[in-house]
Amino acid sequence: GRVIAKLLCSGEKEVDLAVQSAKAAFKVWSQKSGMERCRVLLEAARIIREQRDEIATLETINNGKSIFEARVDIDISWQCLEYYAGLAGSLAGEHVQLPGGSFGYTRREPLGVCVGIGAWNYPFQIACWKAAPALACGNAMVFKPSPFTPISVVRLAEIFTQAGVPKGLFNVVQGGVATGQFLCQHPDVAKISFTGSVPTGVKIMEMAAKGIKPVTLELGGKSPLIIFSDCALENAVNGALMANFLTQGEVCCNGTRVFVERKILDTFTKEVVKRTQKIKIGDPLLEDTRMGALINRPHLDRVQNFIKQAKEQGAQVLCGGDLYVPDDPKLKNGFYMRPCVLGNCTDDMTCVKEEIFGPVMSILPFDTEEEVVERANNTKFGLAGGVFTRDIQKAHRVVAALNAGMCFINNYNVSPVELPFGGYKASGFGRENGRAAIEYYSQLKTVCVEMGDVESVF
Repeated sequence: GRVIAKLLCSGEKEVDLAVQSAKAAFKVWSQKSGMERCRVLLEAARIIREQRDEIATLETINNGKSIFEARVDIDISWQCLEYYAGLAGSLAGEHVQLPGGSFGYTRREPLGVCVGIGAWNYPFQIACWKAAPALACGNAMVFKPSPFTPISVVRLAEIFTQAGVPKGLFNVVQGGVATGQFLCQHPDVAKISFTGSVPTGVKIMEMAAKGIKPVTLELGGKSPLIIFSDCALENAVNGALMANFLTQGEVCCNGTRVFVERKILDTFTKEVVKRTQKIKIGDPLLEDTRMGALINRPHLDRVQNFIKQAKEQGAQVLCGGDLYVPDDPKLKNGFYMRPCVLGNCTDDMTCVKEEIFGPVMSILPFDTEEEVVERANNTKFGLAGGVFTRDIQKAHRVVAALNAGMCFINNYNVSPVELPFGGYKASGFGRENGRAAIEYYSQLKTVCVEMGDVESVF
């Protein structure tokens, strides 16, 4: 609840300066070989790895998540840069033999100045997820972090400069809606990658459409986590906690609709409640804290209203859901709450249909595989889904039937940078991470070469 910094919002003039600076840097960077770009990205990864604890502390102050989680975020960040550094030198088109000795080939070329617009739940990591493939492909990037978490991305810009990228290749602008609009509408921006809410994603698509700019949208979710009675129970309970309470529940791909086969409903619920009540809340900079503060007061109020509405609609609060005041007087105005488990939930409740984006788990019973798959898919979202079962055939069968872009079997919220990440339906399109992201930060040029005389039909 305390102010840690004040930053000026970037207006139209500042946004234009950032784009022009990135455009100039792009001319230099795009002419470098993949191996040259590889070396710079590896150096940036090395610096982040070396300064891991310092950056993690900055991120915890920036965002409120536990230092334990922030360190994981920073590790994923440098791993992402290393991964795309490895791909930078191997980016290539293909050669196609044509009749009579003629041939064609394709060139994979960068797009130009890309815009990244980040969310406040993983500020540093999201910036790396967007910047690493963009820069590996030869692009420049102008990045706008959330106004609620403006700090750590500036550190990333400093690291890129230190690692040897051309000045202005990765620029940071600060601000809210207006700054984002200036970026999306700028004529010299070639592509937009956005992580955030569905309503904002819709507006960005509309603005991008007017300039015929490609977009990658990583939006919200209301993902199903399906627990079958033949699961390893302790593993499934761990999975449910990971799927709901990381970063105070402020995670887009969280499995917040926990479907539990009726045979084990009581046993599972009892164990989840017991474990949830033991989660250590408080000062996120302490090593043993596992849940820090939510992002701000309006968001905390919003999450509390969802719980109030759930109770009014017949859900039962099995634990948590109330505000938490830490013993440390410095933290008394912090935005803390106890993680909440809701029982007696039905599919038509608001807490089951809408994204809460807080530490609230809804438990729903089911009886058959066919029934739970249908219910799991009955949502406008399609970001993620998870299955816990010892029957591996059933596991693959169920994830094949789920309308979701990222599925987990006997784990949850594991996102290695080697694997593509992104959603179906209202959860967005395009992919971050993996080789798939290269497709969204480059374009193909086809060249057709005639080795004989041109035969005219005229």
